[in-house]
Amino acid sequence: MLRPAAMILIAFLAMNLQAADDILVADFEANDYQGWKVSGDAFGTKPAQGTLPGQMEVSGFQGKGLVNSFSGGDDSTGMLTSPAFSIQRKYINFLIGGGKHPGKACINLIVNNKTVRTASGPNDRPGGTEALDWASWDVSKFAGKQAVIEIVDQQTGGWGHINIDHIIQSDKNFHVPVVDVQRSMRFNQKYLQLPVKHGAAKRLLRMRIANRLVREFVIEYAEAEPDYWVFLDISPFKGKTASLELAGVRGGKAKALDTVFQSDQLKEADGFYKEGLRPQYHFTSRRGWNNDSNGMVYYAGEYHLFYQHNPFGWAWGNMTWGHAVSTDMIHWQELDDAIHPDALGTIFSGSAVIDKRNTTGFKAGSEAPLVCIYTSAGGTNQWSRDAGNKFTQSLAYSNDRGRSWTTYAHNPVLEHIRGSNRDPKVIWHEPSNQWVIVLYLDEHEMAFYTSKDLKTWTETSRLKCFHECPELFALPVDGDEANSKWILYGASGEYLIGDFDGKTFKPETDQIRFHHGNCFYASQTFNNMPDERRVQIAWGRIETRGMPFNQMMLFPVTLKLNSTDAGIRMQAYPIKEIRKLRGEKTSIRNQTIKPGDNPLKALRGDCFDINTVVEVGDADFGLRLRDKELIYKAQEQTLSFGDHSAQVKPKQGKLRLRLLVDRTSIEVFANQGEIYMPLRCLPDEADTREIAFFSKGDVTVKRMNVFELKSIWK
Repeated sequence: MLRPAAMILIAFLAMNLQAADDILVADFEANDYQGWKVSGDAFGTKPAQGTLPGQMEVSGFQGKGLVNSFSGGDDSTGMLTSPAFSIQRKYINFLIGGGKHPGKACINLIVNNKTVRTASGPNDRPGGTEALDWASWDVSKFAGKQAVIEIVDQQTGGWGHINIDHIIQSDKNFHVPVVDVQRSMRFNQKYLQLPVKHGAAKRLLRMRIANRLVREFVIEYAEAEPDYWVFLDISPFKGKTASLELAGVRGGKAKALDTVFQSDQLKEADGFYKEGLRPQYHFTSRRGWNNDSNGMVYYAGEYHLFYQHNPFGWAWGNMTWGHAVSTDMIHWQELDDAIHPDALGTIFSGSAVIDKRNTTGFKAGSEAPLVCIYTSAGGTNQWSRDAGNKFTQSLAYSNDRGRSWTTYAHNPVLEHIRGSNRDPKVIWHEPSNQWVIVLYLDEHEMAFYTSKDLKTWTETSRLKCFHECPELFALPVDGDEANSKWILYGASGEYLIGDFDGKTFKPETDQIRFHHGNCFYASQTFNNMPDERRVQIAWGRIETRGMPFNQMMLFPVTLKLNSTDAGIRMQAYPIKEIRKLRGEKTSIRNQTIKPGDNPLKALRGDCFDINTVVEVGDADFGLRLRDKELIYKAQEQTLSFGDHSAQVKPKQGKLRLRLLVDRTSIEVFANQGEIYMPLRCLPDEADTREIAFFSKGDVTVKRMNVFELKSIWK
């Protein structure tokens, strides 16, 4: 009788002698899990079709479907269990991504009711990548045995999910060894140009000078033909020799960095702002991802807009402060990135002030220091692992109108308090002669701090209210400066009206809804405005797939606090500077529109400013844009666009509508800003770019002016 070890050897030899074809265990291409047992809610009821809502872009899977336990977000849990199968090849290969939580978010091979092999994803801290890559188990010792695969998600919180695809038995090991590739370069020009490929595996690229790490970021590095090029400003290191290190290059491609080059001009610059989905009068970054507006401040004739920026890829990551300036809040000049990740972490949101009194002592020269205060996001990159996951608050300053930046040597200025405390909004509170921070503390709580020098802070109060990205300012009620109220709001725009004495915010209202759209988030208003306006710019959450840039800023709006039938409310309306962009005008006066009429039938295009006053009767009416309808239902007194609607009562029997139309968005203002509805509205291939006014009965248009808008990009 053969011993068990001999039987395994014979089975293994038979497997190799046969050189048999691969055996597919599962490819997750069907509309269900095909016999896999599902428990919990993390995996949904069927394979995911790629990226799920709220998730960074998932790449590296094959076909259309995969296992993705992000269903419901990172706090959902569950398990997938395969039908039993016989181990008939030397290796079990699979594509894997997601969180690095062994035993909690993992894939397990079960033989004789024991876990004999296990694997988890690569990500164990904020940032990271949703790319899947091949992993392999050597299972030759289990040849001929029955096995079961478990895909487990019992992890909540950051990276609490796992992605799996294409589980295959094979006599080949699909895992390709990776190596780190290095290249030495002496910097003598302004930019380092780097190739990017959408969907390529994300690799870590480090730059060292004199053996000191000065830059580190993750990039979808193109080892073949790139989709586009990104760039890094290397002018601060001119004349120095740098070592570039690209981690995890598959198959030992020693020349992977050979395509990197230096130049004084940006590659592909002739194509900047001409891409098919590029908004034509909303700010977008030349390359890469942008989100929250940061550091909005006016100084010496320029409006400064900082923003969360991934300079090296289409998706969120590598959080850096991008920087643009404008003389009118309309035409923007994008400067080089201002604040880069360092040993305290990547650079999350914050604000900026002009230190006119030189309270910081940063002043050097004739200019007042421009000071940014921001969140250092802990150990969010390899460089800052020693910082742990502690989010702290830091300073950077400029003495040359924001053209160069110095990180404060004694950062952080505010130590970790709780959770992911972040997003400091700083103002100068004149009555108490001090700086004030409102800071998000996690768990829907804001904290208030005061300081005389921006460096040493004292907590004064806390308030349960909103989620992240706080904003704090005062507005006059109905334009009466003697009757001002303070506004406190969070990222989604809901706000409180109340009183603030420099230490404590005392709400006088419940939370009030600010907007009725589908793309507004994380806005900020300008500090140090040259006039009495309070101007806001929000992040427009609008994806531009296939483009070398992603997301946008919404159009600047002036905020006012006015009395309405519902009480005192904050209202938003486009800044007056938009008139600079107006081109050809189409006007309608006192015209009755019947069903089937379209007084705008000659108009086609991407960018318009539409201002109309309609006499409201019994008939519904609206505008058709991007083959979608903005409709006012007269009987219900509601304004709707798709799933989004708002109650709007006519004023003296009339409805006033203002629409700003760009390539990927429509911003709607009703009754002079009483209702604000910013909308994501991407064109499709069938889009005729036609604008139509329609009615469901006889409707009188008292006035309509339609202006074509010019591009802000040269």
